[in-house]
Amino acid sequence: MKKIVLLLILIYPCCIFSQDIATSKWTGSNNPEKIGLLVSNRFVESPHNSFRPPTPPKSITYPEVCAWYGALRFAKVTNNNALLNQLDDRFKHLINNESHLIPKPAHVDNTVFGAVPFELFMQTKEKKYLDLALQIADAQWKMPENVTPDQAAGYKTLLDNNLTWQTRYWIDDMFMITMVQTQAYRATADRKYIDRTAYEMYVYLDTLQQANGLFYHSPDAPYFWGRGNGWMAAGMTELLISLPLDNKYRTPILASYLRMMESLKKYQKPSGLWGQLIDDKEAWDETSGSAMFTYAMIVGLKRGWLNKEKYMPVIEKAWPALVKHINSDGDIDEVCEGTNRKNDRQYYLDRLRKVGDMHGQAPVLWCAAALLEKP
Repeated sequence: MKKIVLLLILIYPCCIFSQDIATSKWTGSNNPEKIGLLVSNRFVESPHNSFRPPTPPKSITYPEVCAWYGALRFAKVTNNNALLNQLDDRFKHLINNESHLIPKPAHVDNTVFGAVPFELFMQTKEKKYLDLALQIADAQWKMPENVTPDQAAGYKTLLDNNLTWQTRYWIDDMFMITMVQTQAYRATADRKYIDRTAYEMYVYLDTLQQANGLFYHSPDAPYFWGRGNGWMAAGMTELLISLPLDNKYRTPILASYLRMMESLKKYQKPSGLWGQLIDDKEAWDETSGSAMFTYAMIVGLKRGWLNKEKYMPVIEKAWPALVKHINSDGDIDEVCEGTNRKNDRQYYLDRLRKVGDMHGQAPVLWCAAALLEKP
């Protein structure tokens, strides 16, 4: 028993310093268990890559992966075996009947798929899930096949510097890379996975974080886009949940997380949400980034990284505000469509606002699970 407790502390550090968030006030429509079940059921009934252009999907996309992971976490925290079985059946059907939809780990957005079989392994103990997930996680730090000499040279330089060959310094990478590698550590307790992604995060933060704690979409698109910053917030959060206390990059990563949270607290709008462009008063309320920020704060408060007096009011405004945007079908609205970087403010303000897009469904599920998780 002592060994099990020690292992849990190593994989999920800071639990001993955690603090609770009373959710009793969130009754009725704001109840996180009610919302989580509604949105999870919506996911279960949805075809692959739904809410996207009506073309046959070539592979599972990362928004679906993120929603799948969120529904699995919600099933775990609520001990909902029926939901877990439905999510497991969805995966079994995929690998048995639609294996052509399993993404090849040839791109950062594809590789995050591994987070789902890792989570399924941890909940079901099906070894075939672990085997599949490890192939994906290991491929991220292994020279890919069938590349040009120029590509090989560039990838070798990254790998020689202890970075994944998929490094490209886009802010959403710090969820996509971090998620699968952190899940690999959670599933195996092998330090190589968490240590290498911690260094990757450290390099990204040193390269991309601005003085105010936020992140430009890219160096050539100097705008604080909401969901892009959401990926960073959620990525740091997932990493810090499991990053061992003795990892030398934990302190600077936590410092970067705290700088970001402090800035986000200042930019929360009277509505309780954050704008499509975080610091732009004319920007419309965007729900996917707002849900990611809310998730990062819920976890940070419960884990003792954030001050309860300062951040509980932020969460108390944000969660009900998000719920107001969820309809009776379980779809959240005001979700920014998929967005490439561009050095044009109006480009961001004019992005289409989707209903039920899994970019938004996913972080709602993360929030519901995080609110219900015991500290």
